[in-house]
Amino acid sequence: KTLNPQWREQFDFHLYEERGGIIDITVWDKDAGKKDDFIGRCQVDLSTLSKEQTHKLEVPLEEGEGCLVLLVTLTASAVVTISDLSANSLEDQKEREEILKRYSPITMFHNIKDVGFLQVKVIRAEALMAADVTGKDSFNSFDSKSDPFCVVELNNDRLLTHTVYKNLNPEWNKIFTL
Repeated sequence: KTLNPQWREQFDFHLYEERGGIIDITVWDKDAGKKDDFIGRCQVDLSTLSKEQTHKLEVPLEEGEGCLVLLVTLTASAVVTISDLSANSLEDQKEREEILKRYSPITMFHNIKDVGFLQVKVIRAEALMAADVTGKDSFNSFDSKSDPFCVVELNNDRLLTHTVYKNLNPEWNKIFTL
């Protein structure tokens, strides 16, 4: 119930030069029990920003009114990834060599804050509680399911698995490297 919201959220994205560098942002009005209303959209072209510097941007919303205020930093220091369990990054020889080189005794003091990495394997969940009641099925009983996803957070890094719909025993098989 405000026209001047403050979210103070942080999002970390992996930027690959061959995929371009445009961030699309849309703003919506959340309406409980009704369809959310579109407020506006904007784009940020990352190629116009300097690396290793925080930029305060005030981006006007197109197809709406107002502007979005963002702090954007392009940095090469983030080591946050999600991969499939079938492709364990530590089993990839090139990735393994890169990690060993980065944390070798010779280079370990180049960035004193970079103390290592953490790998979390999210395999599955079992016997979750039903969070959704979708109504009556063909047997005249309530069909209770959940649409679970898993969130892994460490400091300001937040990674999510994909959602497994209508399942109380989801399997994600993901590796989170922070």
